Amino acid sequence: MKNVLLVNALLIILFLSDTYGGRTHDKPIADATPYPLPAGSRLLQDLGFLAFTLPEVVILMPTKKPRGQELTQEQELTNQALNQRRLRIEHVNSSVKRCRIVKDRMRLWKQGVRDLVMELCRALHNFRVRLTPWQPMVESG
Repeated sequence: MKNVLLVNALLIILFLSDTYGGRTHDKPIADATPYPLPAGSRLLQDLGFLAFTLPEVVILMPTKKPRGQELTQEQELTNQALNQRRLRIEHVNSSVKRCRIVKDRMRLWKQGVRDLVMELCRALHNFRVRLTPWQPMVESG
C-alpha cells in the first residue's frame, strides 16, 4: 500500500493522500491529489516526482547524475543537504509504520478501511511528536 505525505519542519504530518496499491507510481498519486500548499512554500521531493510541479511553490529536489558524467562539488553538497532532510522524513515514515498494521499484510477489504487505518497511524505519529517533540529539520538553501 502506498500514500504520499506532507511533513512540515517540525516533522508533523500535515497531509495524507488516499491509499493506493503498491504498484502505483508516486507521481500519478501526487497528480491526483490536491495539495494544500500556500504560495511561496518550499516542497522537498525525491526523484520519484521528477516532473511534478505546483504553481508558486519552490521545488527542492536532488540533482540527478548525468549519464557518464559526475556531479559538480556544489551539486554534491546540495544533494547531501537535501538527503539529510529527506532522511528525517524517512524517520517519519518509520514512526507511522511503528503501528504494525500499516506494514503487515492487511486482510481488511471493506471500502475505506485502509485509508482509515493509515489516518489513525498518522494521528498517533503526530500525537507522539507533539508529546515529545523531535528535533526540527534544519532549513538549508
